[in-house]
Amino acid sequence: MDDLTSRVFTRLDARLNYTGPEPVALALSGGGDSMGLLDLAAAWAKARGRRLLALTVDHNLNPDSAAWTRFAAEAARAAGADWRGLLWTQARGGPGVPARARAARHALLAEAARDAGARVILTGHTADDVAEGEWMRAGGATLGRLRDWSASPVWPQGRGLMLLRPVLEERRETLRDHLRTRGLSWLEDPANGDLRYGRGRARSALAKAAGGGVDAVASAQARAAPPLGAPPQALRAHPHPRPFPPRGGRGSFDLSWAGVLPLSRDPSASALAAVLLCAGGGATPPRGERLAALQARLAGGEDFTAVLCGARIEASGALVRAMREPGEWRRRPVAPLDLTPGVAAVWDGRFEIVTDRPGLRVEAAAGRLTQLSGRDRAALCALPPAARAAAPVLIDSNGRARLAWRAADVRALGLRRLALASAVFTGETTQEDGLFQTLHGETPPSDLFSDEDC
Repeated sequence: MDDLTSRVFTRLDARLNYTGPEPVALALSGGGDSMGLLDLAAAWAKARGRRLLALTVDHNLNPDSAAWTRFAAEAARAAGADWRGLLWTQARGGPGVPARARAARHALLAEAARDAGARVILTGHTADDVAEGEWMRAGGATLGRLRDWSASPVWPQGRGLMLLRPVLEERRETLRDHLRTRGLSWLEDPANGDLRYGRGRARSALAKAAGGGVDAVASAQARAAPPLGAPPQALRAHPHPRPFPPRGGRGSFDLSWAGVLPLSRDPSASALAAVLLCAGGGATPPRGERLAALQARLAGGEDFTAVLCGARIEASGALVRAMREPGEWRRRPVAPLDLTPGVAAVWDGRFEIVTDRPGLRVEAAAGRLTQLSGRDRAALCALPPAARAAAPVLIDSNGRARLAWRAADVRALGLRRLALASAVFTGETTQEDGLFQTLHGETPPSDLFSDEDC
């Protein structure tokens, strides 16, 4: 086993299970980075007895895209991997193409991975991608930093999914040298060198710097924090304040089943943004002056109520809680969601709901609280008033309303989403196994709701 293969095997072993019926997914474009990763990951999967599922997204932006997809399919099958092609049907030109294509790609990959039962998607990002990102951020871009282990960036399609980048510390040319040695080919997408886009300009600038003897990739790796590809111990050496207080007592996870998340007085900006995102159920994290102002109010010990990113923060002494702000529905109405029996559906970005009963739709409890039974209203009494209004209710064909927990299996997504988002900082979710465990607080206590009619 050569040094590159040994390094990649070590990184895969550190995160993935050796056995299990679920596959490991791999994003395969056909380019040199993903083709190098395919060859390495296929060898690991064969050695460890895991199934590898390669997923190729046709962005439909290049006349040759269908041929590229066929190339990727043949390469995946030759490597012994399963393969599935995915098509972005809403492709169009114009401003922001790279960002829109990236979002669509992640959504398609996430949906396909979840359908296959995978919890981890491998991507072929390299140290060169890190350097290009640093160059683009220096020019004002708002790209996030690449890390070896991070939550899927799309919501709700990416719920419960992690991205693993096992070649993030490797150079792009190292992977191509590996492919040459193995007698394997790859594709070159001309868009990567297109100077109309930030990525193309970054590659051009870094290539010129390298020609002048400047190792821009090594410099970018030194600036990126925490250290890329670091094991859990190193991640813990760069701790961020916990976004929530420890379990037990005031501020426990007891109300997480209803989407109420406890919060500490001293979260980092990234941790606070994650809590707001998870409590509000949205997909775009808050940034800038408003986030900094909210962080300062928390740290100052002030008692207050504030709304940001679709989430409501209620701070009173040591008790700080985040929940959905129901008033946001007046500005951005959430459409009722019709449920299909046996099919999991996500409502308001916060709850995954499955029922075996036909003819049900999900709406917010706001405006319907008086229609609920006394037992349902009693179950909501433990919640802050705002959280009661933001609770999901099921409406049947006769217009009868009841709490969703009464007639369906309901899982609150905020707690797990927060745990996965925090994993990159704390190292707590260090392996694939942890993604299958049930978290305390995702569902209500067994005696709070039952199947009895009220």
